[in-house]
Amino acid sequence: MTVDDTTSGAGAQPPSEPSVHATPHHEVDHTVEPTDDPLAIRLEQLILGADRRYTPFQAARTAGVSMDLASRFWRAMGFADIGQAKALTEADVLALRRLAGLVEAGLLSEPMAIQVARSTGQTTARLAEWQIDSFLEGLTEPPEPGMTRTEVTYPLVELLLPELQEFLVYVWRRQLAAATGRVVQAADDEEMVDRRLAVGFADLVGFTRLTRRLEEEELGELVEAFETTSADLVAAHGGRLIKTLGDEVLFAADDAGTAAEIALRLIEAMTQDETMPALRVGIAFGTVTTRMGDVFGTTVNLASRLTSIAPKDAVLVDGAFAEELTRTGDAPASEAQAAQEAAVAEKERQEGVEPTAVPKYRYGLQPMWQRPVRGLGVVEPWLLARRGTS
Repeated sequence: MTVDDTTSGAGAQPPSEPSVHATPHHEVDHTVEPTDDPLAIRLEQLILGADRRYTPFQAARTAGVSMDLASRFWRAMGFADIGQAKALTEADVLALRRLAGLVEAGLLSEPMAIQVARSTGQTTARLAEWQIDSFLEGLTEPPEPGMTRTEVTYPLVELLLPELQEFLVYVWRRQLAAATGRVVQAADDEEMVDRRLAVGFADLVGFTRLTRRLEEEELGELVEAFETTSADLVAAHGGRLIKTLGDEVLFAADDAGTAAEIALRLIEAMTQDETMPALRVGIAFGTVTTRMGDVFGTTVNLASRLTSIAPKDAVLVDGAFAEELTRTGDAPASEAQAAQEAAVAEKERQEGVEPTAVPKYRYGLQPMWQRPVRGLGVVEPWLLARRGTS
């Protein structure tokens, strides 16, 4: 819903700055006119809870913000240009007023307010698209012969809307509480932004070949099964799913032991499913920059590169990750060390001495050949495996 209306309304004064969407005569106008489809309008009114009332210029003026700021807010939220159409509601005015009020009160800087709009828009756009895709069959296939799409869609949305809204707010509050908890437990302010995390990629092997062999519906079901299994395992074992990319998922964990468990569980789950292709996982540990729910930096790049060279149904980790597992006692420094510790305890037992407790290592690490990794120099990957029972 990005705006470019600068002349709407009788007696309206032009904004203090020119619209950011003024279209020179030699350029193509990419504004999108709102639909006039009666069903679409009825559904819009139902979902938004208000009628179309304002042009973009009128909405900005009513909210008491400049056209420039209104344009940037709407563009950040991901809405298309609507020219001078009267398509905005009281809710749009209120949203503008709230964001601008946070800036005026000094609670958010203007760039941060734009980030809030962008992150919220991107997240909810994907959620809305997924929900409509999921409900599409119910929206288009009448339960009884002779029913029109209008007769099916409107009451279905009317029933779903309040329940989905309440659930969305509940999940958001839960996630906000969890994220806030992680922040307040950070060692210092710098760690809140640049944190030491374990970052892992899990990638389906041969996915490109599968796209040529499988029907679209089969491919969609495979991707959905992979993403669902991955999301459930990551969450259940204390990690965070950063994003899914069809044949690949990106996850993070606060400690190496958690990330190792997630990676091995993913491999185990996929190998037990005959419909799934092989999986490979790469993990790195180090400083990570977090922005808008995503992660960036050399650690992330290294994890991605390790994934690309990992054997099928195996997990490769970097040296820093291996050191962290050793430091926390989740893995021995070497299998020789583990064998020596077990031998000492056995000898003490045979001599009738109370044996020294043998550490119960959860994971094993096998050094692999050093190799050059594009953009990151020479790295020494380690093959991660499970030791004993889970």
